[in-house]
Amino acid sequence: MALVAGVDFGTLSVRVSIVDSARGRVGSGVGEYPLHRRREDPDHATQSHADHMSALAEATAKALADAKVSGQDVAAIALDTTGSSVIPVDENLQPLDDYYLWCDHRAWREAAEITAKAHASGLEAIRWCGGTYSSEWGFSKLLHWLRNNPDKRARMATALEHCDMVAAVLCGVKKAADIPRSICAMGHKWMWNASLGGLPPDGFLVSVDPVFAGVRDKIAAGRYETSNVIAGTLSDEWAAKLGLKAGIPIPVGAFDAHWDAIGAGCKTGDVVNVVGTSTCIMAIAREAELVPGVCGVVPGSIHPKLTGVEAGLSATGDIFDAIAKRAGSSVAELSKGLEDFAAGQTGLLRLTWDNGDRTVLVNPELGGVTLGWKLTHTAQDELFAAIEGTAFHTRVILERMEEHGVPIHRVINGGGIPQKNETLNRVYANVLNKPVLVPQTEVTSLGSAIFAFLAAGVFKTVEEAQEALCPTYRVVEPDPAAARVYAELYSLYRKLYFAFGKPGSEAAAIGDVLPVLRRIAAESRSKCSNA
Repeated sequence: MALVAGVDFGTLSVRVSIVDSARGRVGSGVGEYPLHRRREDPDHATQSHADHMSALAEATAKALADAKVSGQDVAAIALDTTGSSVIPVDENLQPLDDYYLWCDHRAWREAAEITAKAHASGLEAIRWCGGTYSSEWGFSKLLHWLRNNPDKRARMATALEHCDMVAAVLCGVKKAADIPRSICAMGHKWMWNASLGGLPPDGFLVSVDPVFAGVRDKIAAGRYETSNVIAGTLSDEWAAKLGLKAGIPIPVGAFDAHWDAIGAGCKTGDVVNVVGTSTCIMAIAREAELVPGVCGVVPGSIHPKLTGVEAGLSATGDIFDAIAKRAGSSVAELSKGLEDFAAGQTGLLRLTWDNGDRTVLVNPELGGVTLGWKLTHTAQDELFAAIEGTAFHTRVILERMEEHGVPIHRVINGGGIPQKNETLNRVYANVLNKPVLVPQTEVTSLGSAIFAFLAAGVFKTVEEAQEALCPTYRVVEPDPAAARVYAELYSLYRKLYFAFGKPGSEAAAIGDVLPVLRRIAAESRSKCSNA
């Protein structure tokens, strides 16, 4: 029997779980931190490093108290974070600014410039991240920061992903050359590719903007590793702050969704929808070809010995929350009664681009679209349509992955929302027309615990740890009648997705959409009234 701490930094809070190698999770604690938004700039989203670290200390103390164990008995700690959440630092690795959080989209112009230059110059790395560079990723955010902070440029020694920053701090790393860098983070968000020589060449970056001169060497500093490698050991300073034992191992970190997929029991042939504020869609394969529009195909990113594929939606739970807030309600309250809604009964079709499109269009300039409004529609109708919309979008992504050689034998709904929203699980099963597996218990931070156990030497492989720790599933089967309705609606959704999202490529006539929506809604309501 051994104890470890698994840490998951989310968008609004950090969760620390104390996990027993034999009994599983025995305690947990949460620390919250503010997200800084600006009404005048909806693309702005930042957070403070100091807030993150104080919340970590708070959550660790709560977790130890909840588990009723001593911090001296914890054998290792592992940490995952959101990404790409980027922070520039000085030569002492002190923050020069707040994090550009994953959902900060101010760099959409920079992302477009990087994409255009990459294709014009034939940069091979752009193909490995789906063919389009995103405003949610590292180089675009750093370029935006460099352009808008000329007074701080000279002091920037390097820039770090959140997962690498927190590991360096806890390990007491003081120099850029000693930083452990996550292949998960750098491969998916910074175009790092071992087979292509690491980061994109300096000449390419400078061709995008001369302000990038010398930046490649600064970002290349450190060692690039998978998460089965030890980043370092917990320093005396942070052992005291966290109430843990100094010297315990800390593995190289990763992104939250990638480790959530491991915690959900992901194996080759699986796809895991990590459904939270956004959705990350994770798959692992022994070999995978390049997939246009995804967030990267990276060997070692999810599972250290397999190839990770990442895709996703830029907003999911955030959309549900926004609908509820506009209605002066909560998602939980609005969800009451949704279990009785039939497929397509609202007559609404919702394109869930409220925070832009992450996959497969990779376009942050898009906005949410709802078709089919009538004067009698309610916020509850819109919430149900939004759930359907996220499911339709997920089907677009899964079809793209399968078309390019990513096998999908099982669909697992991980993340926090599927644990408390059975309507979402039912809709996803019907839209995808596949059984959806839902972990019997929450898996957030369980992936971190698995990598902590590997660091402590308690388990020898990811698979051995998954067998011991991952929960079993309950299966949500598709309903054939609902699946037929959704198959018809999906054809409309897919047409609109590409017609609105990528004008000129598949700009099919869309005059039939509203009439078909009304017909399906009438038929669904008729079936409900006759049931």
